Amino acid sequence: MIIKNQLTFSPDSEMLVSEIADSISQKEWGTFKDSLKAPIHQWFTYPAGFSYKAVESSIKNHNIKKGHTIYDPFMGSGTTNVVAKKLAVNSYGLEAHPFIFEIAKAKLDWSITTKEVTDALQNIEGEILSHNKDISESTQDALRKEFPELILKCYEKNTLQELLIIRDSIAKQKLNDKTNRLLFVGLASLLRQISSVATGWPYIAPKKKKTTSNGKLPFIEYKKFILGMLYDIELTISQADPYYADSNHNIFNADSRNTLGLIENSSIDHIFTSPPYLNNFDYADRTRLELYFFGKAKTWGDITRTIRSKLMTSATTQILRNDPRYILSNELHVCCPEVFSYLCNAVQQLSQLRLQKGGKKSYDLLVAGYFNDMYESLKDAFRVLKNGKTAVYVLGDSAPYGVHVPTDLFIGKIGIGLGFSDYKIEVLRPRGGKWGNNPQRHKVNLRESVVTLRKD
Repeated sequence: MIIKNQLTFSPDSEMLVSEIADSISQKEWGTFKDSLKAPIHQWFTYPAGFSYKAVESSIKNHNIKKGHTIYDPFMGSGTTNVVAKKLAVNSYGLEAHPFIFEIAKAKLDWSITTKEVTDALQNIEGEILSHNKDISESTQDALRKEFPELILKCYEKNTLQELLIIRDSIAKQKLNDKTNRLLFVGLASLLRQISSVATGWPYIAPKKKKTTSNGKLPFIEYKKFILGMLYDIELTISQADPYYADSNHNIFNADSRNTLGLIENSSIDHIFTSPPYLNNFDYADRTRLELYFFGKAKTWGDITRTIRSKLMTSATTQILRNDPRYILSNELHVCCPEVFSYLCNAVQQLSQLRLQKGGKKSYDLLVAGYFNDMYESLKDAFRVLKNGKTAVYVLGDSAPYGVHVPTDLFIGKIGIGLGFSDYKIEVLRPRGGKWGNNPQRHKVNLRESVVTLRKD
């Protein structure tokens, strides 16, 4: 079933989610499940990832060909761009998180010199063999000086020492940027696999021991993973369009709310993206383990200054209650009065509800900031998209403190206000069912949808 823009606006916006989801075969499009074992896509399990199959399908269904250009304004770890390169389609991508941007960049570097990589692995192995395996008191002191407490709690000391040697050995070698980036991503991907405690997404639990890492030797696992990455590149190239190397891929560690100077007006043939959901997911905090290990941050404050402050609003941890950024913008009011009116009521409800809750989370300002930011990103997307082309958004709705916000419907409505000629919504699947027995959770039925905006 497809919900089109002639649908009468309903503030409640309760749809027959289960019935609709049963008629859609692509229920996993909004998840990383398909990509977990796919060459290159599997290099780094990003919790905000989506299925590469969704991109392939969108490119096919919207008749995107070699020489056309696809754009992902919320690139993440590069799923859209990797698919585009394999199909010899040009691409643009923006990612505001600098660490995740480096992951995406590595995934697009296919001209890797195998010998340089294997030589680097030999040098790393030599460094490890030259170190005394016994953990002396001085070594423990060195680890304590090098890493924040969280890292010390996540690894056995011998494991952490070997990981540090690998990290520092990569830095000491005079490698080209592509090889260095490949080795960096391989090490980043290894960190959660061999931790001695629960470090799976989304939370790190230092007190919860895990047994799956028992007996794993860091360098052995690292070498295996790096050689697997080289194989992934070879396999992907063998399956790629013969002209993949002629395609251009321009990716930036930048903000999709304003791409002036990066992407020209009316230059994009298709947009495919999955923006942050309005679900209080802190994308900066979810990479805390990696940021701490690589020395990109040492404290929560470091992460706020270098990353969290640059990201689109999606978590209450980003919010200061006296910041005018979190007041619904007048531009949104002019663009789409009905959405603005609904959001004003939702913000007012949430501002009262938060005072009754133990956490007093600033969901009121989160909703305002989220739609202010999405408005700016949609406005920029309209600018860069060619006439007669489409923009596809995979996203979910939300219900903070039980106040339903139909994000998919609102993205469509705001799009119309910005000048898009039409939109449709295809509901992929229901969401939130696994928390149904939690007495603290709201009872609103949530969904994940594909919103398609057309510019004529």
